[in-house]
Amino acid sequence: MSDDNKKQTAADEYRAFDALEIGGQTIEAGTRTTIDLPVTDLYTHAKLTMPVNVIRGRRPGPTLFVSAAVHGDELNGVEIIRRLLKLRGLKQIRGTLIAVPIVNVHGFLRHSRYLPDRRDLNRSFPGSAKGSVASRLAKVFVDEILAKADYGIDLHTGAIHRANLPQIRADLSNDETRRLAEAFGCPLLIDASLREGSLREHANEKGVPLLLYEAGEALRFDEFSIRAGVRGISGVMRELGMLPMRGKRAPHKSVVALDSNWERAPESGILRSLVELGEYVSKDQVLAYIADPFGETEVAVTSEHPGIVIGRSYLPLAHAGDALYHVARVKGAQKLASRVEAYQSDNEPDGFDDRGESGEPPIV
Repeated sequence: MSDDNKKQTAADEYRAFDALEIGGQTIEAGTRTTIDLPVTDLYTHAKLTMPVNVIRGRRPGPTLFVSAAVHGDELNGVEIIRRLLKLRGLKQIRGTLIAVPIVNVHGFLRHSRYLPDRRDLNRSFPGSAKGSVASRLAKVFVDEILAKADYGIDLHTGAIHRANLPQIRADLSNDETRRLAEAFGCPLLIDASLREGSLREHANEKGVPLLLYEAGEALRFDEFSIRAGVRGISGVMRELGMLPMRGKRAPHKSVVALDSNWERAPESGILRSLVELGEYVSKDQVLAYIADPFGETEVAVTSEHPGIVIGRSYLPLAHAGDALYHVARVKGAQKLASRVEAYQSDNEPDGFDDRGESGEPPIV
């Protein structure tokens, strides 16, 4: 291909670079804008809006959206996006970054995963302009954010009292998605099936490669998960040519989980956990003990197969059948455990004076 043809191909690829419109507002190249997207009116007569920050480089490039708090009680992603927007490297950005730190504003205000209608926003896509609050919010996000983007990263955490090891869930059968998943740098990738009504499912239908980052637990900040998230998004942006390549850290080599399962409580009682996130466990290894409050009876919770602990409950109370440990089965699990340990060390603050990539002290 001649240089002229390459230039024409690039021009065609980003032909809409100077004409981005979100919420009826045109955002020019080389500008940074905050937009409040109207969603619906509350019964208090107040307006419910979704805040969006858009950073556009002076030079053409892809458009990436990064979203958080689709579930209103999942907070790590909000802090990840706040730090991302403070990175000095964004002054040299190519293309466009669309940051949506709080998608489910109503749930965020109420510390709730759900919307007022008790609907899960991540089961409400693509939504409807005439539907419930969840459906309308999904519709706004699809029309104003997803439709304007070439790529997406959606940030999540575990549930209340339940934490996840940093991991990427994505459709790894898509070569482009897998390339970005590996650039994110998490040691573990999960080739996750698409769930009906999820943002990932709709993005897949629209041909937008989307990564889902899971790390930490609901209603809590976790410094390790936050740092890993900021660094992972930066790695994806470098892979896409949106940020300069200089100073790039080599991403940790990723391994795809073969499958995973939750080890559940065999009886009700007081839980005493013995293993932590990221640890290698062998088949039949004791993960925890459950005893009655008098100590008269005690049962062990064991692992059905060898693997890496990628999720666990932190609530020391368990009913029979409660999910306690999420164990992923991978090839070379012991070797992966050492990579996880290195990954944790690389993303943990060395001390209060370590200000990380965003130039500020860690949360303690």
